Amino acid sequence: VQLQASGGGLVQAGGSLRLSCAASGHTFGRHNMGWFRQAPGKEREFVAAISWSGGVIYAVDLVKGRFTISRDNAKNTMYLEMNSLRPEDTAAYYCAAGTTPWDLRSGNRYDYWGQGTLVTVSS
Repeated sequence: VQLQASGGGLVQAGGSLRLSCAASGHTFGRHNMGWFRQAPGKEREFVAAISWSGGVIYAVDLVKGRFTISRDNAKNTMYLEMNSLRPEDTAAYYCAAGTTPWDLRSGNRYDYWGQGTLVTVSS
């Protein structure tokens, strides 16, 4: 599985962005998918995950109802709708895919990673 993240950019605080993660191959529908982010000088952190069957998990403290993860298996694509963006959301956002069915908050559960897309939120 190869992953291509896109949709990042520069946005003002309070604005919105929609990230996409396009996957190659014919097994997308059998993979759990996740979004992680890494800000400069900080460790990578979990943002959200969606299982192959559509179950979702969010990093509640980070997201607090602002982000929505979804997937379209027919298009081999996962999305992250981000609203009410804050300067502290500035980071490189990475998508990941894996088949391990538990602990989707851990990056170690994913086998494939995209290259990242940069989100910059200005104040």
